[in-house]
Amino acid sequence: MDSPATARIVPHLSPSKPPPLKAVADRNVRYVVLGDFLFKAWYPSYYPEELVGKEVDKLYVCQWCFKYTKDIIPFLGHVVRVLQPQHESLTDIAGFLQESCSAMCKPPGTLIYTRAEHAIYEFDGEADQLFAQNLSLFAKLFLDNKSVFFDVVGFKYYLLIQKPRSTAKSSAPQKHEIVGFFSKEKMSWDNNNLACILVFPPWQRQGLGKILMGASYELSKREGRLGGPEKPLSELGKRSYMKFWQVTVARAILGTKAKTISSVDEIARQCWSLPEDVLAALKSMNIVENRKRPDGGLTVSKARLRDWVVANKVDLTPSIFVDGFIDEAIPHINQLKD
Repeated sequence: MDSPATARIVPHLSPSKPPPLKAVADRNVRYVVLGDFLFKAWYPSYYPEELVGKEVDKLYVCQWCFKYTKDIIPFLGHVVRVLQPQHESLTDIAGFLQESCSAMCKPPGTLIYTRAEHAIYEFDGEADQLFAQNLSLFAKLFLDNKSVFFDVVGFKYYLLIQKPRSTAKSSAPQKHEIVGFFSKEKMSWDNNNLACILVFPPWQRQGLGKILMGASYELSKREGRLGGPEKPLSELGKRSYMKFWQVTVARAILGTKAKTISSVDEIARQCWSLPEDVLAALKSMNIVENRKRPDGGLTVSKARLRDWVVANKVDLTPSIFVDGFIDEAIPHINQLKD
């Protein structure tokens, strides 16, 4: 049975973003096996040496609970259970393989958003400490400037789920995929609506980061406070957020009836974003008119903004949809509404 089981989970190289050059020399994990994917780690993580050693060529990580091992046999024992065939003539071993991880059927926490092929689950780091720690250790392999991995009690986590797709080629039930997440502090004095964000390498460059960013701002809106990500941002984070802020600001301005907008605070309130983030987006788009107002405010031309949208081929479709949120599943938000 070992050979067919091994064949089923043979990983393949994912089309992920190449790792930063400065990260390669310091890695303590060279490759990661996550479900059916094999891809390079970018940065070192704090995996215990007594479990994985100082350096490991391949680290096997469960795609549902993020438990890890450096040996393939324990990994297979965790994710695959071989069932006896009902008929001796049955030759397709895949017909009686079944995943055995306890988290395979449902992610931890509560479903708070669902629309089309994606869903978001919220879970408390205090209630699911082991899951949060394992998720954080895995995430550190692709993050350079985050270091909180075992102090998970003060954070909430939001898992981005790609729903299973039905296929006529297999009668076996398909499982969900966790493709990314973000975390945020339960209590942030700086109004941070996000502490850490990551789309896992096999699913990058598909616009999924915008869904996570959009969810963080929608949650801020429902909590009645302007917010933004924890700073300083990485270089990749700066570029990603700038694109998000630009689209959000453009959508808000073009959605108003006025021909010009003069108040950064007004735009910030519409976007539920911090004024400094809105101002940075406006300047990067080069749509602020040179003439000064008597009150010192800025003047943003909607005509120049429309030209910017066309020139940059910007899609103004929202990354997150309000009707996808399940209000009754988010108790802390409902309490604030009341």
